[in-house]
Amino acid sequence: MNRLTRISLIIFGIIVILAAALAITAVVMVRRPFPQTDGTLTIPALQDEVNVFYDEFGIPQIYAKNEHDLFVAQGYIHAQDRFWQMEFWRHTGMGRISEITGPPGLEFDRFIRTVGWNRMAAQNIAYYESEAPELMDVLHAYSEGVNAYIADHGDQASLNFTILGLVNEPWEIEPWEPIHTAAWGLAMAHDLGGNYGAELDRARLITELGEATTDTLLPGYPYNNRPVIVPSSELNIDGVKSSLNNGHAVVDWQNVNLNLVGNVPADGFAFGNGPGIGSNNWVVSGEHTDTGMPLLANDMHLSIQMPSIWYEIGLHAPGWEVSGFSFAGVPGIISGHNDHIAWGLTNVGPDVQDLFIEKINPVNPLQYEFLGEWRDIELVEEVIKVNGAEDEVLNVHLTHHGPIMNDVVDAGKDVLSMQWTALETTRIFQAVILLNQAENYDDFKDALQYWDVPAQNIVYADIEGNIAYQTPGFIPIRANGDGLTPVPGWTGEYEWEGWIPYEEMPALLNPEQGYIATANHAVVDEDYPYLIKIDWANGDRAQRIEDMLKAAIDSGEVTKADFAKIHFDSKSLMGETFVPHFANLSSDDPTVQAAIERIRGWDLQDRRDSVPAALFEIFYMQLVQVVLADDVGPDFVRDAHSTIFFHAMAAEADARWWDNQNTSTKETREEVMLQALELTIAWFEENVGGDMNDWTWGTIHMATFDSDPLGSSGVGLIEAIVNRGPFPVDGSGSIVNATSWSWSNPAEVRAIPSMRAIVDLSNFDDSLAVNPTGQSGHPYHPHYDDMIPLWQNGEYHAWPFSSDMVKETAVSHLTLQPTP
Repeated sequence: MNRLTRISLIIFGIIVILAAALAITAVVMVRRPFPQTDGTLTIPALQDEVNVFYDEFGIPQIYAKNEHDLFVAQGYIHAQDRFWQMEFWRHTGMGRISEITGPPGLEFDRFIRTVGWNRMAAQNIAYYESEAPELMDVLHAYSEGVNAYIADHGDQASLNFTILGLVNEPWEIEPWEPIHTAAWGLAMAHDLGGNYGAELDRARLITELGEATTDTLLPGYPYNNRPVIVPSSELNIDGVKSSLNNGHAVVDWQNVNLNLVGNVPADGFAFGNGPGIGSNNWVVSGEHTDTGMPLLANDMHLSIQMPSIWYEIGLHAPGWEVSGFSFAGVPGIISGHNDHIAWGLTNVGPDVQDLFIEKINPVNPLQYEFLGEWRDIELVEEVIKVNGAEDEVLNVHLTHHGPIMNDVVDAGKDVLSMQWTALETTRIFQAVILLNQAENYDDFKDALQYWDVPAQNIVYADIEGNIAYQTPGFIPIRANGDGLTPVPGWTGEYEWEGWIPYEEMPALLNPEQGYIATANHAVVDEDYPYLIKIDWANGDRAQRIEDMLKAAIDSGEVTKADFAKIHFDSKSLMGETFVPHFANLSSDDPTVQAAIERIRGWDLQDRRDSVPAALFEIFYMQLVQVVLADDVGPDFVRDAHSTIFFHAMAAEADARWWDNQNTSTKETREEVMLQALELTIAWFEENVGGDMNDWTWGTIHMATFDSDPLGSSGVGLIEAIVNRGPFPVDGSGSIVNATSWSWSNPAEVRAIPSMRAIVDLSNFDDSLAVNPTGQSGHPYHPHYDDMIPLWQNGEYHAWPFSSDMVKETAVSHLTLQPTP
């Protein structure tokens, strides 16, 4: 062997050793934060031994001998799997995102701190300390568990910490406190209960188009052909005076500053944003099921993310037998069942925010007008710490309505303040803990009187065979106005006068039809005496669920298989509206004609392998643009688009909206549809290529599970570590299988069924559930993404509940013990 060869071998050997060392280091860094799921761990805060049994998907069932230890253990177990998620969420809830991300988080922190989530969280904790000390005991015990994990792991709790530490300065991992849990409730209330953005959009449309045109394009709920949850005939509201007020205030919009301080992420802070955010739930009485006992289903539609927003867990201790879906960072179960009752949630989305136009004193910008007098503005100084940069001081201006939301407060233009139910003291976590322990319908009703924000459609079933529904929450009674646009704040005409009384809120118990279904559609009809909201979801999902439930009931006994079929149904009712009109279309272009024929033969299911589903979805996007752009301008098409309007207009062949105002000829419905289809073909040729057989829905309708904030870092290697996907999926917006997408990026999925559950009240061990991603928040852990195939294909995992079944299906057993 010559000298050159020896040198080459030595260099090669060094490279191999270095590569091996790097690989070992990488493996160690990846695996270091993985949770311990068997053996024994010592947690000083415990009073007695706790046993935790994990199933094949890493779902823990905690068995404790007292309530304190139960929540210490839940805090620790949550942190083991999801501490990075908890860390980022608490910084979000407190308006401290910039402490992690640096300047990119500033816009979000400015918004959060202006609204005051941090101040509101402190206010709620003060209430709990004074009025609900038993809840504070739960919050403190949970915090002790999280802090035991922090003490053991610190900044080694997640690979995300390690990666961020390479580009940003490290930040202090603080002890977990009850206020961090309370702040998360406000993030949820914002994403699920905010309509201030819709008020601004409508105000801009009125400025551009006028009130009459705006009201035409954005009609109210179609009560004539879509269901309501609780008809007024089912309510005891005789003699209740109507508080409904219609019409918009007369406003000089040119003199109103419509630009708000800070910003909100396009997909919300965690739960999502826009029409994709919603949910389905339904419950069927035992008189119609194969078991003779109720079945209850739930699937909540929230922003797509990695890991899933939900964490499945079971909690067992004296006085506690409950299992279901929890938030990492929050004690208890949000949706699920105990040994007596089951419940599921969808968002009501009531109008609980109003923007008030405030006049600023021209000689003193720290005063605003109310009832002819100048009132002092309260100033609050918020200091935002920024990773790698100087602190920012934010001066928040408070009125009696709420914070002024503009970044410039002077006498140049009128400004906007925001009144929001969540600015009041709210008690959602008190409701959650009481609901977890409820044993019957009366307990359920009593618990929900504390569910102040965000208001939910909550369906119920119990082991006595009852089914029920309740709307809880603070919903304002307005002196005037319909809540659709900002209103004058200086006149006193539009003040809030209190809340809809809980006993007069919509509710059902054992309705004659034997089922209850909710899908963010109208809770009540037009005879209900209070305003809950005007712009309900379009009712398509609700109609389809009710149609399928009625068909299942008519065909015999309803089963869990029927429920699963509904969960994964992808029928497009918008397709059902427009496809008949394709019978009148024809084209000399063979590609366009082929598309027409494909859509004519479509089964209306948005399945990933369907070509006509893809063609129709993009066709509808193009149709809306073609129909509206000439009337409202290209910049306002999305704000002016309403599926309710297009459902109705499809049948109106002579509607003026079909005609293009920019041409000398009068276009027909069929001509406009043909034009939209031609644009659809061009879109596929440009964005997909190949021939039409390649244009399946799954080719473009893909779900990528993004991790915050690294998943959108723009660095491909980092995104590949923390994200998973893309995966082709069925469904679309306004469909029961609600995998919604935005026209700004067709047809990438932005909101999904964030869980699916079927609860069998005849035997809880026969219940089924699925989480979209997995239990773990640690990249490359086996449970980081192991549920994705189940979720993608409409399948479920078993959901054991009884002690015997939990132990029978357990694959590991962890013992938590106090300090000897």
